[in-house]
Amino acid sequence: MALKPTIFKMNVNRSDLNNDVYDAFSLTVAQHPSETTERMMARVIALCLHSQQEFITFTKGLSNVDEPDIWAKSLSDEFLLWIDMGEPAFDRIKKASRVAKSACVYSFNSKSDVWWRQGEAEFSTLKNLSVYQFQFEQIQQLAKLVKRTMELSITISGESTYVATELGECEVNHTVLQQSQLAL
Repeated sequence: MALKPTIFKMNVNRSDLNNDVYDAFSLTVAQHPSETTERMMARVIALCLHSQQEFITFTKGLSNVDEPDIWAKSLSDEFLLWIDMGEPAFDRIKKASRVAKSACVYSFNSKSDVWWRQGEAEFSTLKNLSVYQFQFEQIQQLAKLVKRTMELSITISGESTYVATELGECEVNHTVLQQSQLAL
C-alpha cells in the first residue's frame, strides 16, 4: 500500500513590501511521504515570494516528475512561471526555460554551494532563469515552527522573509545567484 501525503492547513497573512501586495489566504499543503519539512516550507516561502504572479499554485511536485513544484499557467494553459526546488539537473531546467516564460530554482540544502559551483556556467546560458538560494540553517529553524494547522504571518522585504507562527518566529534570507535577463 502506498503511503499518503501529510496534509497541512495554513492561514497566511502576507505583507510583500517588494511588490506592494498585502493579503490573507489559506493554503492546503500536501507533504509527499519522501519530502522533508524543510523542503515543504521552502516551497511555501517560494510561493509567497512570487505573490505578484497571477495563477500561481502548487503542483503535484514529487508525485509527478514532469511537473515543477510550483507553476503559474494562463487560462490558455501557457506556462507563465516554472519553479523547481532543490538542486535540479541542468537538462530539466533547460526544458523548463523552453516551455515557460520564466523559470526559477530555489536551492536550500547544505549542498547548494557545490551544486551551484558545478552548474553555474551552464545555467548562465538560460536567459529566462533566476536562481535563488535559501540559507539552510534558516530553513531548518522554520521547519521547527511547523504544525499541522497553523497561522503564518509573512513579511517580505528585500531579500528577507520574516515568518511568525504560534510557536515562534524566524527570518529566511535568500541570495540571488542568477537573475533572469527577461522581464515577466
